[in-house]
Parts: sequence; C-alpha cells; structure tokens
Amino acid sequence: MPPSSYNPHYQISSLLIMMASLLFADITQAEELNGNAVIRHKAGDSEIVITTTNRLAGAIHSLTWNGKEFIDSFDHGRQLQSAASFDCARPGEFWAECFNPTEAGSRSDGAGPSSSSRLLRIQAQGNQLTTTTQMAYWLAPGQKSSGRPALNKQVLSNHRLTKQVRIGYQHLDQVLDYRVTFTIPAGEQHHYAQFEALTGYMPAEFESFWKLDPITGMLNPLNDGPGEQRFPVILSTKDQQYAMGVFSPDQPAPGFEHAGYGRFRFAPQKVVKWNCVFRVRNPQGVAVGPYSYQVFVAVGTLEDVRRDLMGLINLTR
Repeated sequence: MPPSSYNPHYQISSLLIMMASLLFADITQAEELNGNAVIRHKAGDSEIVITTTNRLAGAIHSLTWNGKEFIDSFDHGRQLQSAASFDCARPGEFWAECFNPTEAGSRSDGAGPSSSSRLLRIQAQGNQLTTTTQMAYWLAPGQKSSGRPALNKQVLSNHRLTKQVRIGYQHLDQVLDYRVTFTIPAGEQHHYAQFEALTGYMPAEFESFWKLDPITGMLNPLNDGPGEQRFPVILSTKDQQYAMGVFSPDQPAPGFEHAGYGRFRFAPQKVVKWNCVFRVRNPQGVAVGPYSYQVFVAVGTLEDVRRDLMGLINLTR
C-alpha cells in the first residue's frame, strides 16, 4: 500500500519502476518480433521472391528469380543489406570496420542462428517490405580488423536503419525500389561518415563484372579492382543468363564524384559483391539525424538488367 502522506522517495521509486517496466516492455516487444518474412512479385516470365529471417534481424537473406539464388547468405555480413562506418571524432583517421554499425549483425555472430542487431519493426505484404533495425557494430570491443582496433565500446549501437523495399518500379517489374534511412544518434561526434547504402553479396558464379555507361547505354567489362568507380555496376554469370545491377539517382555524393559503385571478388571465400556508397565529410562535425538514399537494383538476364538500368537512368535524369 502507498503511504498516506507525501513521500518523495516513494514517488521517485514508482517513477523508476514505471520507466523500467516500459523499457522492459519495449525490449520484449522487439525481441518477440518475427523477422521471418517473404515478399514476391511477378517479374518477366518468373517472379522475384525476397526472404528475411530472424537470424539476420530482418535483413534480406535470399533473393530468387527464375529458380536462381542471387544472394550468398553465409555469416552475418553476406546479405543484401546496409551498413555505415565513421571516424569516431578522429579527424584524418579512418580504417575499415573501426566503428561500423551493420544491419544483419556482428562478426562474432558468425554463421550462428541469431543476430547481435535488434529488429524493432517489420511489415511485409505483397511486394513491399519495411523494417527498422538497431544495428550492431561489426566488431566487438577489443576485436581488430587489419590490425586496427574497434573504437566502439559495446556490441549494440544506437544507430538505426530503416529500409523500404518494393519489387517493381513504374513499368519495370524486374527492379527493386530500395530506400534506406540511416539515423546517426545524438551524442556522437564524427567528421567523416561512410554509408554503404546497399551491398549485395552474391555466389561466385556471378563472375563477370560490368560497368554501364549512362550516356551510351553500352556495357564494358570491369576488372576486379577491388573498389569503387563512378559507373553503375552489374555482376553476371558467365553465360549472361543471370545478372544483378545497381543504380542510384542520388549518386554521386558531393566531393566524391569519382566513386560510388564498387565491386569485389573474394576468391578464398568464393563470394563476390557489389555496393553503392555515399560519403559525408565535415570538419565542423557530421550532423546527427537521418540520412536517406534511394537505390535501384535490377535482376534478370544481363540484357534485362542493362535495359532496365538505362530505363531508370532516363526516368530519373
């Protein structure tokens, strides 16, 4: 029974209990979300089917078209997903994965059944998917990448990633309209932000790398790099019957006109990848808050993808 007279300690305790209950309810709700979802839509003579899983906190585990799997989902890094990296208030210092919120989870999650990231919201219906994820850092505190240490002090970040995915864009049925919003939380200081708006890790059989000239519409072979250049990228099988390509109307990022679209071949791991990357640099500090990007992904034969990417380029000029 509460005391009959005013007791500030009791009121404070009650408030703390109520806040703790709300926090626990929110965490429980997040933990109970079902991250297993499927969306699909007719695409040419087949359909595109996209699958998310609890294991990856709602990140995209699978994309199939015409009986072919396009995603090599092995650990918690090889998906169709988004990530960000920051200099962590160290101007002029930046190394890979040092402060790296990642949608699907962390390096320590390995090929295991759960993710260090936390799924906060998911909605999937018909050909549309929406998720919000509290991203885990790729490296745990104390881990290193290329000999350099992680700068984060915990596993779960306060960075959030919201994605909205729709299969089909206007009359282009074999295209994903993929929109992502990264939210940098208050209280962090960065001078450099690198947003991997979207990356696709693909089976090694997608061995042919191409760049699309947006002026002529011609495809040209692209060497292994690795790294970025300024032309939209397509990865295809040798027989050109299956391909996936990327284009963003938000490219190029101001001050980074020479980059934006990457390609990578990891021969020992038997996987290839493409990505679409944006960067923000500000000596006075990168502003906290949302950063939104639109990315289109085309799926089909190599000619299907070339045609649809050119259609997108012309629609968004």
